[in-house]
Amino acid sequence: MIKLLILGPTGNTCRLISKLAIEDEEIEVVAACDISHIDEELGFVVGVNDSNKIRITDVNNLQDVINETRPDVVVDFTVAKATEKNCIKCVENGVRCVIGTTALSEDFLTKMEELVKENSAPAVISSNMATGVNILFKMASLLTNYLGDWDIEVLEAHHHRKLDSPSGTALTIAKNISNSLGVKLEDVAKYGRDKGPNKRQVGAKNEIGILSVRAGDIVGDHTILYAGSGERIELKHQAHSRNCFASGAITAVKFIAIAKENKIYSTSEVLGL
Repeated sequence: MIKLLILGPTGNTCRLISKLAIEDEEIEVVAACDISHIDEELGFVVGVNDSNKIRITDVNNLQDVINETRPDVVVDFTVAKATEKNCIKCVENGVRCVIGTTALSEDFLTKMEELVKENSAPAVISSNMATGVNILFKMASLLTNYLGDWDIEVLEAHHHRKLDSPSGTALTIAKNISNSLGVKLEDVAKYGRDKGPNKRQVGAKNEIGILSVRAGDIVGDHTILYAGSGERIELKHQAHSRNCFASGAITAVKFIAIAKENKIYSTSEVLGL
């Protein structure tokens, strides 16, 4: 049985993760921490019967929660500022992490790599844990090998409440493309299309466009556009609901609970891609 700590269980995605975790026979939710709904029953908040009657605890008491419950794994799909504080504390206590938060800083990722090794606490950190998206990552890397001279644009759309832009998934796609081309993303990335006389740099080795839309309640759309002379190819993934992210997180929890190598894993590795 995997003893699971959930951070931010009242968030959109973590509500679904919490529900799936409570219902999973291989997982025991031992604690849940948040900044709201303190002392309310987790099962009631996420809409599922929880026989353990776990109550949501103030995340400011995270160390006490870890000491009392000794979780094997923590899952965090909150915001970067919170994740960078709370998951450091978790891994310092030897708790294995599954992190789906985006817009994480390079300083945090570097620190996590060090702590994962020091504390023998491997982690999964991924901008998107949906199976289809990770297959899209793989397909983009393969297709780019043949179309490096074409224009390549990455387009993403999300709900108007999303804080970061471009999305972490779009940046991962663009990074995979630039790696396949043998160029640095920071040298070729073009964010948006500003009005003005700036000349378009033709070919993905010179410029990769990354374009964002924030509107309504769009869960998550990502399109990779490959455009050549007289033809184009589009790869597209649409998330119809957050269920794909939540089920991917549960798969990652089960993977990291038994992972042998002390490192940060990607979802592609979790899925064996």
